Amino acid sequence: MVVTVLLWLLAAASIKTGRPQIARRALNIAESKLLKDNWPEYYDGTTGRYVGKQARKFQTWSIAGYLSARMMLDDPSHLGLVALEEDKHLQPLLKRSTSSTF
Repeated sequence: MVVTVLLWLLAAASIKTGRPQIARRALNIAESKLLKDNWPEYYDGTTGRYVGKQARKFQTWSIAGYLSARMMLDDPSHLGLVALEEDKHLQPLLKRSTSSTF
C-alpha cells in the first residue's frame, strides 16, 4: 500500500540523508497519477498501482503532502519546518503566539 500523505516525510528523510533523488522519483510518479486519480488517500497492490478500495478521493492531506514534498525539494531550506528526532536541539522556526485572543 502506498500512502500519498506521507510524501512529505519521504522528501524530508531523503533530503536529510543526502539522497533527494529518491523523493524526486517518488514525486515524478505521484505527479503522473495523483491528479488523474483525483488525489486519493492511498494506492493498493504490491506496486501501488491501483487506487485503494476504501480510498477517499480529493483528500486535502494527500494534496498537502505532495505540496510540502515539492516545496522541500524545490528549496531544501524549508526542511526546517519538519522537526525530526535528531533535530531537537534546533530552535523552532515558528513560535506559538503569546496572545490570549483568537
